[in-house]
Amino acid sequence: MVTQVFRVGVEAPSGEERRPQRRRGGLAGLVAAALLLTGAGLFGQGVFMTAKAELSQILLAQAWARAQNGETTPRPWGWADTWPVARISAPSLGEHAIVLAEAGGEALAFGPAHLAVSPHPGDPGTSIIAAHRDTHFAFLREVMPGDEIIIEHADGRRSVFQITHTQIVHAERSGIEPEGGPARLALVTCWPFGSLTSGPERYVVWAELVDEIS
Repeated sequence: MVTQVFRVGVEAPSGEERRPQRRRGGLAGLVAAALLLTGAGLFGQGVFMTAKAELSQILLAQAWARAQNGETTPRPWGWADTWPVARISAPSLGEHAIVLAEAGGEALAFGPAHLAVSPHPGDPGTSIIAAHRDTHFAFLREVMPGDEIIIEHADGRRSVFQITHTQIVHAERSGIEPEGGPARLALVTCWPFGSLTSGPERYVVWAELVDEIS
């Protein structure tokens, strides 16, 4: 089923070369599994989840400062199985958050998470970052094509992306291919916004790299 991503799902953005079916199918399967697990993680709702996400940003900011000082895996608290890898912001909306490694249940409970099956933001290919629709990625419902998304790296570099379009896709047929093509972002959250239940649909905001600032 996952090998049919491009035929029954949403087409990948233009400029992306098609790869051998077996290779693409394996990556598509990993992406689909990650997005399905993301949906399970995104199910939690309510005041507790919101407060938890907001308060955790204080500890994450401290860990991010350590990352900027050269620490490779600065865990925000002793039992954490994740750590900051970047900082994402939407200047037009005044929104920002620390991006965590992996996209497991714990990472998504505290902030946006970078899917390990995808390249690091700014590297060639499609970098996938997922977050809750009711907390850190609630602002995605407000972004528009042409808006900028900035990824700040621990070494001080900033990758500037411009939003090209949005899509509503099925988690198992997302059409997101991590490898190949220029550097781009796929920002993923559950759909629809405001729903109290988790379903198979995902809202994807696509953005392409337009500038690198040292």
